[in-house]
Amino acid sequence: MRKRVLAVTLILVLALGLLSGCGKKTTTVPTRNTTNEAAIGIAQDFDSLDPDYMTAAGTKEVLFNVFEGLVKPNAAGEIVPAVAADVIRSEDGLTYTFPLREGVKFHNGSPVTPEDVVYSIERRWKDTDPSAQLAALSVISSVAAEDGKIVITLSEPSNEFLAAVMNAYILPAGYTQQETAPVGTGPYRFVSREVQHSLVLERFPEYWGTPGKLDKVTFRILENAEGLVLGLQSGALDLVAHLSSDQTAQLSKEDFTIAEGSMNLVQALYLNNAEAPFDDVRVRQALCYAIDKQAVIDLAFNGYGIPLGTSMFPSFSKYYDDSLTGYYTQDLDKARELLTEAGYPNGFEMTITVPSNYTPHVNTAQVLAELLREINVQVTVQPVDWSTWLDEVYNQRKFQSTVTGLTSDNMTARKLLERFGSDVGNNFTNYSNAEYDEVLEKALRATDDAEQIALYRELERNLTENAANVYLQDMADLVAVRSGLSGLTFYPLYVLDISTLEWK
Repeated sequence: MRKRVLAVTLILVLALGLLSGCGKKTTTVPTRNTTNEAAIGIAQDFDSLDPDYMTAAGTKEVLFNVFEGLVKPNAAGEIVPAVAADVIRSEDGLTYTFPLREGVKFHNGSPVTPEDVVYSIERRWKDTDPSAQLAALSVISSVAAEDGKIVITLSEPSNEFLAAVMNAYILPAGYTQQETAPVGTGPYRFVSREVQHSLVLERFPEYWGTPGKLDKVTFRILENAEGLVLGLQSGALDLVAHLSSDQTAQLSKEDFTIAEGSMNLVQALYLNNAEAPFDDVRVRQALCYAIDKQAVIDLAFNGYGIPLGTSMFPSFSKYYDDSLTGYYTQDLDKARELLTEAGYPNGFEMTITVPSNYTPHVNTAQVLAELLREINVQVTVQPVDWSTWLDEVYNQRKFQSTVTGLTSDNMTARKLLERFGSDVGNNFTNYSNAEYDEVLEKALRATDDAEQIALYRELERNLTENAANVYLQDMADLVAVRSGLSGLTFYPLYVLDISTLEWK
């Protein structure tokens, strides 16, 4: 009976606190215009248009269509040649040779030259601000252009070098306007940006590969969750990804298809390990024992989602350790016992600061608040706008806890695990563990794939056993697509490929 009452309470909290004001559903959708264009709704503005400085996953998701490296990912999770025509690796793993593809052009019409590629690799390797440098490129000892080929020599072999090259985007040498008028080599080129409003891309007719099918795509920024649904209902938007099940339920089945994939991210209650009471491992473990992951998924996501127990998601199958998912099962008595041992027999108060433009994270925070009340932890959910969250929570680390999702923009486990090293710049949770640091250093230097996988799994177990955060789920990706628009392709990375979209 108690669980039933709790479930009813949670449903009322979500319905009254988050879904009020949705208003009457629009039943008539205006006819789409006959131009070969589409409008896509997104929930946040772009943190940077310069690809070497973009941090937010939502920014990378969109600009995937504008920028490319020597290699790029495909939908099957493979790293394939892009600006390079091939990849040749020496037997000792110290030299990579990239013959350049013929006929590749930048969006400004100029051809890509070996000098452009050398400039781009060095910019990402050593010429940008240290916070923007790719750590995995630190093994480079030299980059040179030789007879139309790029030769990169490493100081030591690296299993992750090619995945890092994927994110060293090829840019025009010496071009200084990437932040305001970005130029890349991808299938779509930049047209315009209106801050907090929109970004417009158009098909690049001289693209070296399979061209995009839509002439123009406008990304409209609507940080209000209700605005995204109303935009779809009114006909102003043709596609919106990362919707909640409550949002998709408001859409007509005749007018929209709801595609379901995985977000390929780790949603968690991320804890500031440097702030009391979360500097005590017993408190962190108590929170883990207090939370029923499946209850969060059922109540906040209508059952959509995959429970997780550490900082890794299933599509990275060779690194993923499913045995950690059930490491903490809900045990309220154990949670209370740990709190008492830590000096909090009567519980405590805490704040979850959450980006207000992400309804799924806000919904999750509300459910967590109700679940934690069972062990007398009183939670204040503090919604803030995206720019405030990025500045104060992620960059300045001025928070107690937050709900968000972390992902990777390459095909290795490195990005998901390196961020928890004690001295790593983007370790916004301030997790500090000497054993973790020691194993991380070994993992990053490992050249044997099996050895590296074992070390990464050891890092995952460390995060779980020490309750670095309260890991929840890999969220389902519910995408509303207007009838007649086809070609949506899910990747094992957090990207939205608009080049495959077309009107039937």
